[in-house]
Amino acid sequence: MTAVETARSPRRAFWGDARFFLGILLIVASIVGVWLVVASARQTTPTFTAAETIVPGQAITADDLRAVEVGLAQVGAAYLAPDSWEEGLVATRTIEAGELVPADAVAEASASRTTSLVVHSHVDVPASVGAGTVVEVWEAPLGEDGDHGEPRILVPDATVVSVARDDSMMGGGAASLELVIPRADVAAMLAAMADESALSVVPTAGGGS
Repeated sequence: MTAVETARSPRRAFWGDARFFLGILLIVASIVGVWLVVASARQTTPTFTAAETIVPGQAITADDLRAVEVGLAQVGAAYLAPDSWEEGLVATRTIEAGELVPADAVAEASASRTTSLVVHSHVDVPASVGAGTVVEVWEAPLGEDGDHGEPRILVPDATVVSVARDDSMMGGGAASLELVIPRADVAAMLAAMADESALSVVPTAGGGS
């Protein structure tokens, strides 16, 4: 090729290179991706937290809830939102104070399978027992001789609503507790009360409030 032919040969412009455009597209895509991630992180969802500990079977009122804005991204539907709350809902499990309220932790009152009873404990309960604590109810049946028999578990899974202690009595045995128990255990509980069995409320292993 002569010098004249070389001078006449058009040089390929650098912007005509397909690799150049591919590089530009990758840079733009990276910037857009980062922007979307940042924008998503900044988005919040209105939801509820429990103002105080809510126990199973408890009717939930507006005073029991606090509306907050939380960045929940795709899991927002798993929690109770202001637009999905309505009167007549009850808790199906314990919801700790300050906890986000899961949508599956509430249900219509008609669907609740628990009820509450007040139990006078034959023995005092630890100071750590309070609203939301999971406890067992033990029964010592009253025998014909007037003595109580061997204790046995009457209700294996109850939840404390409230505790009233009589500090004026020495030696314990002065606690009354409102408990949420399964409806299936109500008949046995009422029968034990009617038979004057000694009932004792005992925290379950690891069952804190």
